[in-house]
Amino acid sequence: MSDYKVLAIDFGASSGRAIIGNFKDNKIEIEEIHRFSNDPVKLNNTMYWDFLRLFFEIKQSLIKSKKHGKIESMGIDTWGVDFGILDKCGNLIENPVHYRDERTDNILKDIFDKIDREQLYNKTGNQIMNINTAFQLFALKQQRPDIFERIDKILLMPDLFNYFLTGKKVSEVSIASTTQLFNQYDKVWAKDVIEKLDLKENIFANVVSSGTTLAPIKDNIVEELDIHKFNVISIAGHDTQSAVVAVPTEDDDFIFLSCGTWSLMGTELDSPIINEKSIKYNITNEIGYEQKTTFLKNIIGLWLIQESKRQWVKEGQDYTFSDLEKMANNVDGLKCFIDPDDEIFVHPGNIPKRIKNYCSEKFGIEPKEVGEIVRIINESLAFKYKTALEEIEDCTGKKYDSIYMIGGGVQSNMLCQMTANACNCTVYAGPIEATVLGNISIQLITNGKIKNMKEARKIIKNSENIKVYKPENIEKWNENYNKFKQILAK
Repeated sequence: MSDYKVLAIDFGASSGRAIIGNFKDNKIEIEEIHRFSNDPVKLNNTMYWDFLRLFFEIKQSLIKSKKHGKIESMGIDTWGVDFGILDKCGNLIENPVHYRDERTDNILKDIFDKIDREQLYNKTGNQIMNINTAFQLFALKQQRPDIFERIDKILLMPDLFNYFLTGKKVSEVSIASTTQLFNQYDKVWAKDVIEKLDLKENIFANVVSSGTTLAPIKDNIVEELDIHKFNVISIAGHDTQSAVVAVPTEDDDFIFLSCGTWSLMGTELDSPIINEKSIKYNITNEIGYEQKTTFLKNIIGLWLIQESKRQWVKEGQDYTFSDLEKMANNVDGLKCFIDPDDEIFVHPGNIPKRIKNYCSEKFGIEPKEVGEIVRIINESLAFKYKTALEEIEDCTGKKYDSIYMIGGGVQSNMLCQMTANACNCTVYAGPIEATVLGNISIQLITNGKIKNMKEARKIIKNSENIKVYKPENIEKWNENYNKFKQILAK
């Protein structure tokens, strides 16, 4: 089989990459051709994404792709919930605001005056998180009505990039399903929720399925960059849903753990679960590829390590992630824990100091060493995964004895092993580049090179080196899990 190449642009919360996917001999080979940082910018107390810079990096990726032969198509995935605002002329009014901005910190009380929590969840099936698009829009209307009144369309991040590449204003279904403004059953905008929150129905674009071919790259961009013209495909724009496509399993029932800046733990279903249990556990329903429902829990993930590392750099200690893991392996563990999702860990800043204060308050122990902080984060994440697993099992009525762990987090042998220990499950770790492989796979399916998602997962399984972790020291981990649950109950 001859080479067949597509371009995947993957935006994470801290960096972005351009990857060439080459489908040859029934395997997918990937090659990174461009990498760039994704740094938020704070201006007048508002935290923004630097959209103009990020679009520049897309152009750089297109230029660099010329060296790699003919590109058949491209697809873009990003994080969820954030959006750009277009005026009536199709121009970007301002840079998109970052989900970690403080504008929604105390917004839920005002939201629940308009629509009660249970009704909101029943209508949308989304985990209630103050970062969600619905709450950001509500805050925008409250705090900056002049901007709100100028909105002609809002486009979520992958749709926004696609619009400026092609001129097509659409909302891809997987990213739309992260907004808390989407009906998971009917797969349309939730008009009743939009009305209750006094938002405008006409600002939301028409919804398209994952894997929709939008249009070729605009002529002016093709001419500017001196590239050949190829199609932009609206893949599963939410990076989590692209990653789920790459879970290397042939089973219909499975648990995945997509581990990056955020950790997303869940399962794939034929229809949503929206009931008393799921609202009690605050589990989200999102729409994945092939109209599947992804039933999952959002958990703060490697953000805690990443932000701690940034703090230590400020203090003159430029540790690598490998350094941090070595230090964590050299200290005793299972002494004290944090709730990774506690609101005190949400905003940027001195995470190590907050962890010290948290452990001192909850356990009477103040960790001193860098290795202790790292170990506490990893152990606490592993226990948080166990909590999410138990909640998902309770909602689905199923038991799972293995976890498919994908994404950047699988590079941490410590976190993989601790997850196996805490959850008492076999962990299959890999692929690292799950989001990119899912992005590429959807393009290959859309272009007729792969039959469907099931075949794509089989190809990825055969293309990747999957590492296996068996649970160890189960009794000790179970004993300490009870201590961890006590801090969740407080």
